[in-house]
Amino acid sequence: MVGSRSWIGGLFNRANTRRSSSEKFVDYPLSPVEEEKLQRLQEQLQVPYDETCSDHQEALKTLWYCSFPNVSLSGLISDQWKDMGWQGPNPSTDFRGCGFISLENLLFFARTYPASFHRLMLKKDGNRATYEYPFAVAGINISFMLIQMLDLCSGKPRCIPGMNFVKLLGENEEAFNILYCIAFELMDAQWLAMNASYMNFNVFLFLLYASCHFPTLASNSYSYAKMEKRKREKTY
Repeated sequence: MVGSRSWIGGLFNRANTRRSSSEKFVDYPLSPVEEEKLQRLQEQLQVPYDETCSDHQEALKTLWYCSFPNVSLSGLISDQWKDMGWQGPNPSTDFRGCGFISLENLLFFARTYPASFHRLMLKKDGNRATYEYPFAVAGINISFMLIQMLDLCSGKPRCIPGMNFVKLLGENEEAFNILYCIAFELMDAQWLAMNASYMNFNVFLFLLYASCHFPTLASNSYSYAKMEKRKREKTY
């Protein structure tokens, strides 16, 4: 386990920022440390992945060797990348939806929690489908969903999870990376609970996104996936 799952619950439940959905947004103060760290993170979110940038190229190579330390990489454009769960031979095309931060998240996960990273990437837990979710693409989607859930593109987050996250960020500058790793583990556990396969990857992502924004929907994800599975079985 990469960290305390209570972090996720804490985003929704910290008493000092709890308010009903009917209440108007009430501005809240940030400490100088919180403001500085939030601004730094938001600047990171604005950085696109640039396949011509040497630093970005090196980060991508580092991710490969963290993932497959004993396998030589033939190039930044190679069918080998599909083994990690990229959609094609050029990972840079997948970063368009979220930017460099999604690579940084994956790299942090691989470096900081290598055992968990490899367990998820190689799908070592549970009864797995023949065709599994693409690991790297799922990671990019998790980065995107966390950014949306925490309202990090606003000058100051206006939702409860975002407001609480800023407090965590003030306490730990790696809060977003750590939260990402925890969310990845929770995502994988939910995937197993739903008996999902690659055929319903897009449906799964929709349910995951919905449960991030509306926690009460999370309990309905399993039933909905079962219903979709029965529909497909009837079709075939």
